[in-house]
Amino acid sequence: MNFTVLLNKMEEEAVKNRFVILPLVMLILLAGGVLSCQSSSAVSDGQTAPDFTLKDISGNDFSLSNTEGKVVILDFWATWCPPCRMEVPHFEALYRRYKSEGLVIVGVSLDRAGAAPVREFAREADVSYPLVMGDQATVSAYGGIRGIPTTFIIDRQGRIVEKVVGYRDREFFESRIKDLL
Repeated sequence: MNFTVLLNKMEEEAVKNRFVILPLVMLILLAGGVLSCQSSSAVSDGQTAPDFTLKDISGNDFSLSNTEGKVVILDFWATWCPPCRMEVPHFEALYRRYKSEGLVIVGVSLDRAGAAPVREFAREADVSYPLVMGDQATVSAYGGIRGIPTTFIIDRQGRIVEKVVGYRDREFFESRIKDLL
């Protein structure tokens, strides 16, 4: 076997292995990132939602305290998360239907690539509710986000009513907010 053929075979094997090794590396990095978000001060139902001020995807400050007196769905998500992406149209429909009754939906993006991919996704998905860029302090304040999507339902008094981990459909969230509005 000549040297060129050997190099070609080695390159083919590297490409094949990339599809095994790359996902494993990403999983390890993701697990490390998620585990580093853990905190011993978990939030619980009935507790006042921790306030935060974060940059929205346009670079403006957004504070949770500005939603005082409203029902809030606070969703920790990312553009690279398929279940998160599946929830966005449900949240958008709920926002359009109930914002006049006092519903605010806030998407807290945990995308590490910055606001650009979030802005692009928001444009493509026609998202009109506020999207902000999360940080470690906010994740910690909410007890550490161990998986996404993680969503908090907050009543008009600013108390956490429910923490939901994982994908849920529109009907699930609608049933949770109707009595609060």
